[in-house]
Amino acid sequence: FSVRAGHTKIFLGASGAGKSTILKLMLGLLKPDSGTVWVLGHRVDTMTEAQLMGVRHHMGMVFQEGALFDSFTVGENVGYKLYEETDMPADEIRRRVEEVLGFVDLLEHIDKMPSALSGGQRRRVAIARAMAARPKLLLYDEPTTGLDPMTALTVDTEIIKLRDLEQVTSVLVTHQLRDAFYVA
Repeated sequence: FSVRAGHTKIFLGASGAGKSTILKLMLGLLKPDSGTVWVLGHRVDTMTEAQLMGVRHHMGMVFQEGALFDSFTVGENVGYKLYEETDMPADEIRRRVEEVLGFVDLLEHIDKMPSALSGGQRRRVAIARAMAARPKLLLYDEPTTGLDPMTALTVDTEIIKLRDLEQVTSVLVTHQLRDAFYVA
């Protein structure tokens, strides 16, 4: 399959069908038994871990459970990649963190711990963290699983905003028909 820049590809299927495996192949976490995997113009199935880091730098990932660091504040979670992988000054990182938290309507929670947030808010923090470094490609692994329908709609709306306002290319895997049709 291929995904045009600024568009979204959705993989819809039952649990265990291999949807998350597609994301792991794209990230280079798994190697295919056959075939090739190209991401952002780079053949990732033959790359070393060091080479993959250069491609991953341009990617963001929203995990099924959010995968936030419990001992970091919301702001520290969102800025993590910027602190760890760039030489941006701290004040610029703070501005970017505030910008992306504003984008997902969570700026007022910047100094809270993830445990103080609802499930939907934690997913939106995960989206903010994934977009903080301005990736060209965002991967979503079942981003609304376990959320109530109204909260899931809020998360889906953030995915659409990123595609339509920021022109971020995305791959969404889900088993939720509602999410697939809404985002599509």
